[in-house]
Order: sequence, then structure tokens, then C-alpha cells
Amino acid sequence: MIIISACLCGINCKYNGKNNLSEDVLKLFKQKKAILVCPEQLGGLQTPRPPQEIINGTGMEVLKRLSKVKDLAGNESTDKFIKGAYETLNIAKECKAQYAILKSNSPSCGYGMIYDGTFSGKKIKGNGVTAELLRKNGIKIFTEYDFEKLKEEI
Repeated sequence: MIIISACLCGINCKYNGKNNLSEDVLKLFKQKKAILVCPEQLGGLQTPRPPQEIINGTGMEVLKRLSKVKDLAGNESTDKFIKGAYETLNIAKECKAQYAILKSNSPSCGYGMIYDGTFSGKKIKGNGVTAELLRKNGIKIFTEYDFEKLKEEI
């Protein structure tokens, strides 16, 4: 089974109330090979919501409580991001998921690169909170840009 960021399958759960539909990712869901999740909603954030970024760190530091997740106005949502990550992990464990296709650059789902916390569009190396927690628990992560490699593994 595969965990997929719900926004990639057309669910309007993105921070701005829209989605990041990828027709190719949606095909996997339609083949009943995947379960959709939105870690930010699972953590209790509403949709729409202000954009959020990890300040001075990555998902690894957030999980260690060394960095915080905040919106542009400075409102903190760290606890909700951590809760959403653990809820996603619980779902992954329940359905025995070995893989995840997550939305790139997101403070939750970003894998490899995330926004740098300045709300300027700049990116840094690192993972979002959920991506980091799933990775630490042995789930192999892909994004909407490289998930074709997953087909070689399943």
C-alpha cells in the first residue's frame, strides 16, 4: 500500500483551499493501491489556512523541538504539524504502507527540499515534518516529480 498526499489526487486540502492534482499520481489511487492523507488537516489545521514554513530548520529539528512551524504572521502551529505527522504514521502502519508519494517542498510533506522559513520562495535541503517521520520509520518517500521510480519497486 502507498500513502499519498491527498492534494496530489485533487482533494482541496492545500493551504489555499485548492489542490495540486497530478493525473499520474491519481491513477495509482484509482487502482486502489493507495490511501490519501493530509497531515496538516489530520493535525487539526483548517482549510484554507495561512501558508506555513519551518523556521530555522527542517522537519527533523521540528520533531526534536529545536525548530518551529509558523505562518507569515508568526502564529505557531508546530504541535499541529507534529500531531499530523504521527497520525499519518499511524495510518501508514495500519495499512502496512511501505511507500509514500508526498507533495514536494511542503513543511509537512516536502522530501529533499523544503521552503527555508523566510516566505520568500527560497528552498533548502531537508524534509518536512511528516516526510521525516515516515522516513525515520522505514517508509520510502517519493514526490510527484520522481514517483515513477516507485513503479520499479512495486
